[in-house]
Amino acid sequence: MAAEQRRAIINRLKRANGQLAGIIAMLEDDRDCRDVITQLAAVSKAIDRAGFKVISSAMRGCIDGSRDDITAEDIEKLFLQLS
Repeated sequence: MAAEQRRAIINRLKRANGQLAGIIAMLEDDRDCRDVITQLAAVSKAIDRAGFKVISSAMRGCIDGSRDDITAEDIEKLFLQLS
């Protein structure tokens, strides 16, 4: 995985981590459940996208031939874990 891609994924996960901390604070403050659910959906989507970016970079590596240890079957299994 290229350093730029890795940095983008890490940044996305750090934002999700911040959002999750915000959700915890919302629950502790007894905020409206609709607001909490909206934020939970946003965190879930951010984490899913990070996972998809990891898989897509692995797929690019396989296509480029730079990773012989990952098969198409392995990538499919990883992808299905996120769905």
